[in-house]
Amino acid sequence: MNPFRYLPLAVAGALLTLTASARTDADAAFETTARSTLDAYLRLNPENSTQLGDHRFDGTLTDYSPAGRDAQLAAYRAGLAALAHIDPAQLTGPNRVDAQILQLNLEAQIFYLTELKPFAWDVLSYNTSLADSIYLLTAREFAPAADRLHSAAQRLAAIPRVVAQAKANLVNPPAVYTQTAIKQIAGAIGLVHDGLDPLLAEAPALKAELAPAQEKAIAALTDYKTWLEQDLLPRSHGDFRLGADHYRQALRYTLASDLTPEEILARAEAELQSVTDTLYATALPLYRQYFPAADAAAEKDHRHVIKAVLDHLAQQHPDNATVVAFGRRTLQEATDFVRAHELVTVPNTPIELIVTPEFRRGRGIAYCDSPGALEPNGRTFIAIEPTPSDWPPSRVDSFFREYNNYMMHDLIVHEAMPGHFLQLAHSNQFKAPTLVRSIFQSGTFIEGWAVYTERVMADTGFGGPETKMQQLKMRLRVICNAILDQKIHMAGMTKEQALDLMMRQGFQEEGEAVAKWLRAQLSYTQLATYFVGAIEHDDMRAAAEKKLGATFNLKAYHDRVLSVGSPAVKFVREEVGF
Repeated sequence: MNPFRYLPLAVAGALLTLTASARTDADAAFETTARSTLDAYLRLNPENSTQLGDHRFDGTLTDYSPAGRDAQLAAYRAGLAALAHIDPAQLTGPNRVDAQILQLNLEAQIFYLTELKPFAWDVLSYNTSLADSIYLLTAREFAPAADRLHSAAQRLAAIPRVVAQAKANLVNPPAVYTQTAIKQIAGAIGLVHDGLDPLLAEAPALKAELAPAQEKAIAALTDYKTWLEQDLLPRSHGDFRLGADHYRQALRYTLASDLTPEEILARAEAELQSVTDTLYATALPLYRQYFPAADAAAEKDHRHVIKAVLDHLAQQHPDNATVVAFGRRTLQEATDFVRAHELVTVPNTPIELIVTPEFRRGRGIAYCDSPGALEPNGRTFIAIEPTPSDWPPSRVDSFFREYNNYMMHDLIVHEAMPGHFLQLAHSNQFKAPTLVRSIFQSGTFIEGWAVYTERVMADTGFGGPETKMQQLKMRLRVICNAILDQKIHMAGMTKEQALDLMMRQGFQEEGEAVAKWLRAQLSYTQLATYFVGAIEHDDMRAAAEKKLGATFNLKAYHDRVLSVGSPAVKFVREEVGF
């Protein structure tokens, strides 16, 4: 059972406090402020609390009403006011960085509530309560089945209230958001109907308590789906583009980086060319191997050589029936490779590859669902998504040509070993006087590490030159992601321009490019985290190599960088001295 389940956050935080002989009055004030502010944050965002592994609020759902939003604003503003009275120069240890992280994230929460206002247009944001909240109670065995079913019954009973609040709040969303929400709500209905059956098999006595709540929740979700289709969709005319001002602000909060959008775009466009050059150099020996009869003129056509090799490699690929099993085998290969080459310490924590639940589909082929920072014994799930059932065979084939056998090697590196799974397992071992760093993890550090490890693995020889081709192609994708994200939301890039960038300069298959266009419409700033995080990790390693010289050891460097949790890279550099 999770040791934090029935503890107040202040007590749980105290269990993590490091002994510090030089602890100051400012440290004490900050730790008190952090604990009270985070306690309010977790109480007001109970689904996030469950995800993190604090199970005090497992029976509640977010209040999306005006009163609920006012309560969040009051809590976040009170936290900022308290921080303003603390001298940051007097903070010691992890508190020096964590105070900056807490301030940045409180400012971000206020920005979203008062300026961006996704509650009025982001239909998908409500699915956190309508689907994820129930799934999170079933995915990990953090408590006996009966306890989790009691919480599920309470959350199911609250679903009609969330549906009513969504109907009241949503005004003019982008059509693509509403269309995607309709598909996901169908999965949520199935989850509520069948997803709790494994728990009921363990605690059948709870069926009588659960059944009425299930019935009301299904009725509310079914009504909501009809409302989305017949009422909201016809009036969903909002622009999915954030606009330059909102994007610039949101990007600062997402990245926690000192790089401006202009600097990011300039580095992305420069690297687009340099990576393409490296891709050609890697492709040429393979081209000569695969096409020995090709003439010298063909070899000088860089795009032709790259495309020919990638097309040849794409012929070997999994399909919907085999992709998960292929992923499992590749994960074992990657784990063995990391250990054999002593690249980084491999944690002894459980991991499982699964098929993406239906209500979570529509945003990408795979994701890493790691246990929350407060869920110390949880299992990590690597979810792999099958293609949509309404895709024609030609698009399905195109998609799996993109995710061919060699690209799957690179994907498993990114999502699992030594990417997200390994990094987050290390991160969850970090301990500090407060839970700031555990709750507000940096997506830029996390995604950047995963992209960085793709290069490390390929450069060390994992999968041979064929996988190196896919790693470089994936690097091009990361670069394109950053360009797309910025130009779509700041400069009005069209679908045709986006597909041209991805397919012509990024060498992506049509199926992947179409799926990425959808994802780019359904997100903002997140697609930039991969590239920005990667170049910041590259810069940090280069600084470490320069500083340490001949004493630089790659495994020791990786273990050190991963030892301080998951703050933004600039904060990691502040702590590790590179």
